[in-house]
Amino acid sequence: MKVVLFCGGYGMRMRNGTASDVPKPMAMVGPRPLIWHVMRYYAHFGHTEFVLCLGYGAHHIKDFFLNYEETTSNDFVLRGGKPQLLSTDIADWTISFVNTGIESPIGERLRRVREHLDGDEMFLANYADVLTDAPLPEMIDRFVASDAGASMMVVPPQSSFHCVEMDEGGLVGSITAVSEMPLWENGGYFVLRQDVFDHIPENGDLVADGCAELAKRGRLLAYPYRGFWKPTDTVKERAALDEAYTRGERPWALWERERVA
Repeated sequence: MKVVLFCGGYGMRMRNGTASDVPKPMAMVGPRPLIWHVMRYYAHFGHTEFVLCLGYGAHHIKDFFLNYEETTSNDFVLRGGKPQLLSTDIADWTISFVNTGIESPIGERLRRVREHLDGDEMFLANYADVLTDAPLPEMIDRFVASDAGASMMVVPPQSSFHCVEMDEGGLVGSITAVSEMPLWENGGYFVLRQDVFDHIPENGDLVADGCAELAKRGRLLAYPYRGFWKPTDTVKERAALDEAYTRGERPWALWERERVA
């Protein structure tokens, strides 16, 4: 299946008070940017055709792939001053770089790359800034077996805050950690059918418009996952992933397990 990656947003929560035109998916985790880790996840399962929805800071993403250094993440032999790769990351990838606008909502970005999906009945989509070790084949199989127009991975709330229940006089009856409440959040990993385009208006949103309308019609499927899932909405979250990578704790890097085996 083709994989649509939304990588054109501003990512303001990643700015850390500094001016920068680097889009969030280009934030580094180890020696490679977030978007690379997400793409390697999909490629691990055989999905190597990517459509990048570009916008803000698009040149950073283009430059990264146009000047890709295979030796950064692959073993090689230096012979006669020239590297001979022992393995490769992206040699079998096909990547379409599509300008989808600076201010476009996610749904509009998806609409603008529809022609690059070649009419495929089903395709994958992702925000390009969330890492997981979820079993993608199982997620896809459940969707294929259903009549749903869209499937989204959902995860338990990640907030460290607490919810307070109180009466009209302000007397607290209970305090519950958000993470312990029977709630689920959008995990950012989608499997979609072409039907979703019927429910996304011009300048619309994938979730608030497309998925919400499919839910009303009983055609939105959830894939609950309680395993490893980490967002990078803030500098702190990205730094935590980078530190984990340095320690060798990278459960999302399923391709590395295969290499060790």
